Amino acid sequence: MSDSSTPSAYQAYQGNTYLFGGNAPYVEEMYENYLSNPGSVPDNWRSYFDALQNVPAADGSNAKDVAHLPVVNAFAERAKQGTTRVVEASGADSELGRKRTAVQQLIAAYRNVGARWADLDPLKRTERPAIPELEPSFYGFGDADLETVFNTSNTFFGKDTMSLRDLLNALRETYCGTIGAEYMYTTDQNQKRWWQQKLESARTNPQLSADQKKHVLNRLTAAEGLERFLH
Repeated sequence: MSDSSTPSAYQAYQGNTYLFGGNAPYVEEMYENYLSNPGSVPDNWRSYFDALQNVPAADGSNAKDVAHLPVVNAFAERAKQGTTRVVEASGADSELGRKRTAVQQLIAAYRNVGARWADLDPLKRTERPAIPELEPSFYGFGDADLETVFNTSNTFFGKDTMSLRDLLNALRETYCGTIGAEYMYTTDQNQKRWWQQKLESARTNPQLSADQKKHVLNRLTAAEGLERFLH
């Protein structure tokens, strides 16, 4: 049993890192000052915040962050004036919103675990495992939804909108074919988007010239020879 009086590595980390939650108000204030005027913060903080601006937004775009305080104040002022109204979505709008979210979850599922259902056994010795998250029904979709068109602008299939049927076919061709691609474990967003662009734009079936195919065969043969030598 460890001595409770001895601080753990995590506790030591908490006590030393400037990004520890206890310092959040200070960091937030510094970041707000940076957004309003980058020159108002020390050089080391400005370099750190500059690096954050190169991280893609949640939607994959390169939109830069803006100062938060003016936005917060604007909403606070509207609330004081009593001009803010809460509009409840109708049942149909609410269901459509749920389906739009579900489509994004379906896309994420194929990117994350689609390789587990890839056709990697040419001899068909074992059945591919059932993965419920890859089925539209897991997200509440039925046959009637297959022709519904959804926004797919965060993919690289070449279309900003696709029917659920076409999207499902594209996802299966890309992530569940004879190549199993696993890349979502990386924390670098630029690398993730690079892989998505390469895989989805060609649906993991690139059209290679004869010379390119020979080059690929040459590299595979070299890799196989090296592996045999090492073993």
